[in-house]
Amino acid sequence: MAEDTRICVGAIAGAYGVNGEVRLKSFCADPFALGDYGDLTNEAADRVFQVQIDRAGKGELIGRLSDVRTKEDADALKGVRLYVPRDALPDLPDDEYYYSDLEGLEVVDPGGAVLGSVLRVVNHGATDILEIRVPGASETVLLPFTHAAVPTVDLGAGRIIADPPAGIFD
Repeated sequence: MAEDTRICVGAIAGAYGVNGEVRLKSFCADPFALGDYGDLTNEAADRVFQVQIDRAGKGELIGRLSDVRTKEDADALKGVRLYVPRDALPDLPDDEYYYSDLEGLEVVDPGGAVLGSVLRVVNHGATDILEIRVPGASETVLLPFTHAAVPTVDLGAGRIIADPPAGIFD
């Protein structure tokens, strides 16, 4: 399966207990939806998991994965990201995007000058942040993904129009 047809919906955070339960980080708007998409694959798409969510833990979900029976099995999967086919996910309303839709988009200012391209989207709790690769620069720039800083996302044109706060691209 091609990488661009899959979306990362979660990750395995490690073992929970000694009986093969796993801690899961969900990247879904509804964290429990992680168990609703059917088979999940790892990044290489060479391993398939059926997921059963049992309960919520502190900032994570506790559940079971097919073929994971012991703490050692679960610990060996720590950090594995979980993917679903794009067509298994619901369509999004306007002004909502999957991170993978934003990655690689060109970022321009309101006058059309190229600021860079989206390397990745991260979220550390407060808001989504676009990590921008700036042409000719060794460091990336972090831009809050808010309506004020990013008034327009044009997926069809493959670009984002950004009105960044002063000092971000200086």
